Amino acid sequence: MPDLSPLLAAALAHAAHGWHVFPLRPDDKRPAFPDHTADDCAGRDPRCRTGHTGWEQRATTDPDRIRRAWSTRPYGVGIACGPSGLVVVDLDVPKHAGDTPPPDWAGACDGWDVFATLAARHGTPIDPFDGFGPDAPPRTGITFTHTVTTGSGGTHLYYRHPTTGPELRNTTGERGGLGWKVDTRSHGGYVVAAGSTVAGRPYAVALDVEPAPLPGWVAGLLAPAARPVYRPTAVALPPDRRGRYLAAAIRRQVDHLTTAREGQRNHALFASAVALGQLAAGGALTDDDVWAVLEPAAASIGLPAREIAHTITSGLRVGARNPRRLNTAGRAA
Repeated sequence: MPDLSPLLAAALAHAAHGWHVFPLRPDDKRPAFPDHTADDCAGRDPRCRTGHTGWEQRATTDPDRIRRAWSTRPYGVGIACGPSGLVVVDLDVPKHAGDTPPPDWAGACDGWDVFATLAARHGTPIDPFDGFGPDAPPRTGITFTHTVTTGSGGTHLYYRHPTTGPELRNTTGERGGLGWKVDTRSHGGYVVAAGSTVAGRPYAVALDVEPAPLPGWVAGLLAPAARPVYRPTAVALPPDRRGRYLAAAIRRQVDHLTTAREGQRNHALFASAVALGQLAAGGALTDDDVWAVLEPAAASIGLPAREIAHTITSGLRVGARNPRRLNTAGRAA
């Protein structure tokens, strides 16, 4: 039986920082719970009875819950960045011989080079890698923050999410992110925490200081496009009790979605899509009606288009498994 105490200690230590942790599969990056995706959620998991509850919603700082989880198996430790108020900059390294930078980043060796170039462009130059340990030169402000080395040889820089401005989410490399081999994780994302291993390779703290505020230029580059103003979409409903019931059901779900807190918005969209999807499956609405009311509402609270499309599609699929039909009095049966 493996010794569980180092992983338990790591989980408790991260939670003591106020970082929300959750179990990863042993020696793996993937979450241990839930054991199903939103598409496959049938509500059998007790925590999914009112809608799919993923790893982000399950992440916790509660020591009792942490002790119960990490006293059973050698789970790795994941940190849910959004609930923890973190933005983690992931500076990766090439994985194979053909993993070369695109023309815009010709000459860069890895994520450190790209991040250093960006920092210099914005007036905060740093060395591509200024080292760790007692003999390393002093670290500059852009990198003097909580730092973790990853199992693949990359680096995670932990920063505090800005207290003002838009909610920051995940970005990937040069596809909408900061650049080649530079990913970011925040709301909707997680990182493997120090003290864990992946494929036998450890994640370890390289600089044990509190996360620094996210540099303003980084926040500016990561800020999402301006959100569209939500304008309710008219859906043709009969002018009777049945129509009034449906109009109230739509208002209730849109209100549930547009008032959801940060970190809960995708979950709220899924729950609303399931609820209205049940009515669509029962013939009271159409799938097009559900899309018409939920898609603009979700966009207005900052959810990205691809995430919206995936979540509504999943919610309609789950809702179709349990149709709700309206009786002659206009109530759901």
